[in-house]
Amino acid sequence: MKRYFAAFISVALLLWAAAAAAQQAKIIENHQDFGDYRVSYSVFNSDFITPEIAREYNLVRARDRAFVNISVGKKDGTKGESADVSGNAMNLIQQSRPLVFQEVRDGDAVYYLAPFRFENEESLTFKIDLVMPDGSKQQLTFRRQLHKN
Repeated sequence: MKRYFAAFISVALLLWAAAAAAQQAKIIENHQDFGDYRVSYSVFNSDFITPEIAREYNLVRARDRAFVNISVGKKDGTKGESADVSGNAMNLIQQSRPLVFQEVRDGDAVYYLAPFRFENEESLTFKIDLVMPDGSKQQLTFRRQLHKN
């Protein structure tokens, strides 16, 4: 079942990214390179996770909930790597909420998911702290505006 979760996330991200380009991005997948590693990141509404997957991984689905998805891998490889991932999300008036990441493993894939609540059309700045597989410490910062479906 974990294989289906990873496949679902991958397909959902690809489909969602394509749809977002046509409809003013509700989800955007990006990446940033740190030395030999690439960190991929995205934010998506919780209703993109099927009820079955949500039950299996104890994930909450609701209109006001979303997930930050982080993955780390070698730039020249396809295998996911373990990392320490933590962070927070801050709104425009500097209210911060911690992000608690859950590691999800499926074969060679390793993902880190953090659920959070949001208000419709809320703009959040995500600051993600990473301890990379080589022990280096990095910080990833990005902003997203979220919309309730």
